[in-house]
Amino acid sequence: MLIGKPSDIPSSEITSKEQYDRYFNRRRFLRSAVSGAVAAGAAALGAERLAEVISPSIGALAGTKLQTVKSPLTTSGEELTSLKDLTNYNNFYEFGVDKGQPVMNAGALPTRPWTLRVEGLVKKPKTFDIDTLLSMRPLEDRVYRHRCVEAWSMVIPWVGYSLSELINAFDPLPSAKYVQFLSYFDKKVEKWWSESTILWPYSEGLRMDEAMHPLTLLTFGLYGEVLPNQNGAPVRVVIPWKYGFKSAKSIVAIRFLDKQPSTSWNQQSEREYGFYSNVNPNVDHPRWSQKTERRIGQPFYAQRRTTLMFNGYGEQVASLYNGMDLKKNF
Repeated sequence: MLIGKPSDIPSSEITSKEQYDRYFNRRRFLRSAVSGAVAAGAAALGAERLAEVISPSIGALAGTKLQTVKSPLTTSGEELTSLKDLTNYNNFYEFGVDKGQPVMNAGALPTRPWTLRVEGLVKKPKTFDIDTLLSMRPLEDRVYRHRCVEAWSMVIPWVGYSLSELINAFDPLPSAKYVQFLSYFDKKVEKWWSESTILWPYSEGLRMDEAMHPLTLLTFGLYGEVLPNQNGAPVRVVIPWKYGFKSAKSIVAIRFLDKQPSTSWNQQSEREYGFYSNVNPNVDHPRWSQKTERRIGQPFYAQRRTTLMFNGYGEQVASLYNGMDLKKNF
């Protein structure tokens, strides 16, 4: 089915059906090719060109439609980033440190069967398979801005439902103040982990009120279909007012804790990556400015734009940080 769009987004700002269909018709064709032909294509086209061609079909379930409903929480008035850019320009360090490596390497990620553990300070700890998670609540189409700490941004049509819907099902104990997310990690699958100095498995965390905010999305897809592997299949979180590294991919465990969890990038460089990691143009990364950003997929002359406080979601989330020094708690 086609994804729904809010009535206040002009049709001229949405990726056209012709473009959308062209990408997914190409997916179906490529999935029918034998692996030997793909290997031969790699030799003929070169790795970079092959990534551009086959990236939309990465993962066993790529191209699978998701039944969705419209969401009132979607962002309006933004031109969507193309599917090609979304699936070819990724941060996923388990599958390579360069932006074009995850699309080439993440096909090894086994997304079925998949289970997610909910554990820690909850009355009802439980392990779910991915299909149960998919069926728990109606899946919503939500367009969110995505801002990376490396000063680039995208606008992405995610599919999922508020993480709070899942949290409420487990009745966290009053002592639970934080939520930790742990990503899938297997050295036999993610052979590129040694290229970085991150401590694995990848860990991220939120304060409980951040996790419960309706904008915090438990995410299963984009552009109306299941997540491609390089975008965090089969389940991730998306927190649109924070830098992208806070939105943990390929989650296998959600833990409720009474103390602030250790997080991967904060462990690697506490000076560069704070726990809160709210988009704040007034706090520069030690190696570059955060005052502007580059919108991926736009013409060169239109890429550079001013970074918005809280990535433009201040009206919804600024109250979470009343009384906090957002330069100190960055």
